[in-house]
Amino acid sequence: MRLVKIAIANVNTTVGALDTNVSRAIELARGMSVAGVSVGCFQEQLVSGYPPEDLVQWRHFVAAQWEALHRFAGETADAGTVFVLGVTIAHEAHRYNCAAVVHRGRVLGVVPKEKLPTYNVFYELRTFTRGTPFHHEILPGGVPFGDLLFRFDFGVLGVEVCEDAWSPDGPLRRRAYSGAELMVNVSASPYRLGAQSTRREMLCTRSGDNQCVLAYANAVGAQDGLIFDGGGFVCQNGRLVLEATRFRQGFDAVTVDLDRTARLRAENTTWREDALDFDRAGRRVRVVDVDAPGPDRRGLAFPVPPGASFFLPAPTGSDAPNLAGARAVYCEELLDALALGVGDYFEKNRFKCIGIALSGGRDSLLALLIVRRYIERRFGPERADEQCAALVRAFYMPTRYSSDTTRSGAEIICQELSVPFQILSIEAAFERELEACRAMLRPDEPVTEITQQNIQARLRGERMWNWANSAGGLFLQTGNMSEKAVGYTTIGGDLEGGISVISNLPKTVVMYLLDYLHERTNSEGIRTVLSHPAGPELAANQQGEQELMPFPVLDACFAMHAGEKMAPDEIVFALGCLFPQLDEAYRRTCVERFLRMFSQSIYKWVQAPLGLHVGNLDLDRERALQHPVVTSNEWLRRR
Repeated sequence: MRLVKIAIANVNTTVGALDTNVSRAIELARGMSVAGVSVGCFQEQLVSGYPPEDLVQWRHFVAAQWEALHRFAGETADAGTVFVLGVTIAHEAHRYNCAAVVHRGRVLGVVPKEKLPTYNVFYELRTFTRGTPFHHEILPGGVPFGDLLFRFDFGVLGVEVCEDAWSPDGPLRRRAYSGAELMVNVSASPYRLGAQSTRREMLCTRSGDNQCVLAYANAVGAQDGLIFDGGGFVCQNGRLVLEATRFRQGFDAVTVDLDRTARLRAENTTWREDALDFDRAGRRVRVVDVDAPGPDRRGLAFPVPPGASFFLPAPTGSDAPNLAGARAVYCEELLDALALGVGDYFEKNRFKCIGIALSGGRDSLLALLIVRRYIERRFGPERADEQCAALVRAFYMPTRYSSDTTRSGAEIICQELSVPFQILSIEAAFERELEACRAMLRPDEPVTEITQQNIQARLRGERMWNWANSAGGLFLQTGNMSEKAVGYTTIGGDLEGGISVISNLPKTVVMYLLDYLHERTNSEGIRTVLSHPAGPELAANQQGEQELMPFPVLDACFAMHAGEKMAPDEIVFALGCLFPQLDEAYRRTCVERFLRMFSQSIYKWVQAPLGLHVGNLDLDRERALQHPVVTSNEWLRRR
């Protein structure tokens, strides 16, 4: 884990007020240092103010900027933070609009802008010379100048100036292929109505195209007739992780994990192939190795996703459910996608009907609601009851461990949805199978508790297959991804089916969708099911979270191990940031338990039926996660 805290700073500058501009930047830089910022990003032409126009033709104006830049370096020498800021550099007959990298009192290098706009309000080619790809030299005083990257102990930093990001073939591409993981764009982009969304989309696209972290800092304030709205963005591999405050002087910060960027690069075969093509051309951007220690990053916290979940949308910001907001968009889109997947699989494979073993629990309930949604979308709400009665069958198969609540919940929801409902006890068959199992064992070999549980699940699976064979029906497998990942399922039992409806939904998402549907429909069936603790009811008083761990913790472990490819100690650390109420010993116990169960369960989930692919991470082996079945956890024991 390489945590780096990135700050986006906005300074209200005045053209020519070099001392004032730099003093304001120093004040913000000191605040960044106190806040533990690793890389502080300022704007284009911070020192001079923007746009300097023909003032850059005065030699003294440019020389004064160089002095002001060194003043900034000297007064931030004890910060440890790496700073990037805009400045004009004179070299021979040329003036360059540059980004300077400053660290521990030194100007480590300056990188000139390559794309000089001459449209709209811009006229930079009049006064500035553009930078040249792959060109680099040493300025008087020993400062590197040109097409450069900077290698720190936390990773490789690249910098660019404003318009460089506006071109898809800008310097960002070759710098990323040359090793840059974090790119800083110093900018002075004037305000235009509606431009914010365009900038956001463009910069996320650049970050995704080049598989890097891209930090963009904008100027704030007014200069002549131009208004600069400030703000900025941090995007990681195409995903927006920070949108800075606009129309004010100050800074906002976010922590990112550069190991995540490296991992996504390694997984992205297209990016890797393009990088190889670039390498074959034989030219790479020069890297400046920084020998001074980078910023102290030991106090940084793991970047907790919004709402402390890797799978759920950020909270709406209101205590009351905002059904018209992001929550509704997330739920409706996901439910529609799953309904389309189930419906097309059913129709295009020419099944005659759909069957579901309805346990009265959350998973099978959600699967049934998705089927109902398919029917409503396919035949219209006015015909949904008729078509549900004709096409869908629900079977409740209780044993001694089944509760009245789950039975009631299953019965009520089928009444509400007009789904034919049958109760077919497997208690007698359960007893017969127990006796048969005992007869197959030696006298000193008892029938284990887990075997007794699995017998029940396998009887239900067998009955559903028998029904499907005779009725020409599509037997739905209804298990979720969280329990599948840790083997909390039975081969030949609840892992069986013709297609997995929610096998790529974590348990926290299942519960989130059911809460949403209950609030939207006020369904008594959903309320009844949600009133009972989640559990398979294969033993007395069985609850999933007691036998495993809290589902939010389980889903976080799954996301960080299988998705983020994090090491055990990193997961323990990150869980402390996600769930600060959990002590380290308990977090470590959860991580060790998850990793053990996950590796021991791979042979199970590779045998599961086809699932509906709705996210970047799932357990369909031919798709998202191709994990060896026979494997050892020895490599995870390294510290």
